[in-house]
Amino acid sequence: MRKSTFVLKLAVLFLLLTAFTCDDQDDRSCEDYVSKLEDIRTKIETLVETSECNKDLECHFLAFGSKPCGGPWSYLVYSTAIDTLELRSLVDAYNKMEQEYNVACQQYSDCMFVSPPLRLECENNKCIAIY
Repeated sequence: MRKSTFVLKLAVLFLLLTAFTCDDQDDRSCEDYVSKLEDIRTKIETLVETSECNKDLECHFLAFGSKPCGGPWSYLVYSTAIDTLELRSLVDAYNKMEQEYNVACQQYSDCMFVSPPLRLECENNKCIAIY
C-alpha cells in the first residue's frame, strides 16, 4: 500500500512540474510564422535571381522548404557567382523555421518524395535543373 501511495504522489508531482514548466520558445502565432517565412523567401529568391553562370560547373542546388511529412518542397538552383554562404544561411533558417511552423500550426502535406535534379546546366547564363 505504501509503495502505491508513493508512486501516486510521484506521478502527481511529475504532472504538476510539467504543467508549470517555462517554455523557452516564444509564442509565435501562425500568421507571424507565415510573415517571417515570406520575408526570408523573398530574400532567397532575390539572391538566386541575381545568379549568373558561364559553365555548368558553376551550378548547384539546395533542398528548399520543409514538408510537414518530411523532405523538401523543391530544390533551388543557383550559381556560385552569388554569395553562397549567405544563401545557405538563409535557406537553413527558412527550412528550420518552416519545420517549427509545421509543428506549431499543425500543418500537413502529401508525403510524395521530391526528387533532386539529375543534373544542372548553364543555359543563357542561367542555371537550370534537368529532371
